[in-house]
Amino acid sequence: MAENSPARLWSMRATYFGLAFVVFFFHLLPLQIMPSRVAGPDILTVLTFAWALRRPSYVPMLSVAVVMLLADFLFHRPPGLWALLVLLAAEWLKVRGRHVRENTFVAEWITAATALFVVTVIYRVILAVLIVTPGMLSLWVMQYGMTVAVYPLVAAISYLALGVRRSTPGEYDHTGRPL
Repeated sequence: MAENSPARLWSMRATYFGLAFVVFFFHLLPLQIMPSRVAGPDILTVLTFAWALRRPSYVPMLSVAVVMLLADFLFHRPPGLWALLVLLAAEWLKVRGRHVRENTFVAEWITAATALFVVTVIYRVILAVLIVTPGMLSLWVMQYGMTVAVYPLVAAISYLALGVRRSTPGEYDHTGRPL
């Protein structure tokens, strides 16, 4: 019951913001002079999806919107587009998470990969329609593959280090609502 308390809920929401700022810091840190030829994973999106599937109350809609919009500004993406798509996918995953929690981790992984694929395709299509250069397709495919591959690692670290685990079907929050 202690992990369903309001203090735990708000501390995990603050942890989400803290982890987002750590990702921002390391992403913006100038570690190389030349651009990398390998597209790295989108850790922030994976973290949001993993927490939305496992504990939806830890990543409320406003938190996801603020973090992703800030990421759009800091990472020089079209403001609001990726944030909106990730927000919609996270809300879909929250609804879908009840069914996924009863299945295996592979089902959770496939659900997150599917949501990421749909978001990525819609993002590229919208950029193409608006005649914005979306970048090389090979880098997008590489980033998608790396992001999907890193999902189990992010889920494991979230579980082992932060205690973000899937709720059980008979589990209730502090007010008596089912999780």
